[in-house]
Amino acid sequence: MQLVVARIGRAHGIKGEVTVEVRTDEPELRLGPGAVLTTEPASAGPLTIESGRVHSGRLLLRFEGVRDRSAAEALRNTLLIAEVDPEELPEDPEEFYDHQLIDIDVVTVDGTEVGRVSEISHLPYQDLLIVKRPDGAR
Repeated sequence: MQLVVARIGRAHGIKGEVTVEVRTDEPELRLGPGAVLTTEPASAGPLTIESGRVHSGRLLLRFEGVRDRSAAEALRNTLLIAEVDPEELPEDPEEFYDHQLIDIDVVTVDGTEVGRVSEISHLPYQDLLIVKRPDGAR
């Protein structure tokens, strides 16, 4: 199963580093040196992480073969995708992966059926569950 783990932002410096918007709760597991990630668009990858560091609260990554600012800037807005075993569970039992929530029934505390989770939208400050109601509305 494929999991979007980050989005590449702007280039940082002149040696090929990029800022990264992390989209996983486990960046140390998914975005470590040596990790090979597929990309969207596919033409940008696959990319292998050479090194990473935190600078001013932002994750910076350098990829093998990306050596200058121009090459780094060409990757801007590329999604980084990791291959994940669908049976793998997060370390914290209170956390879930997106695929585990899709098609889950949503009910209120009093048992009223609301619908089913059809997708998850990752917004800057929170995640939003998109629920498809029985009448087809969202």
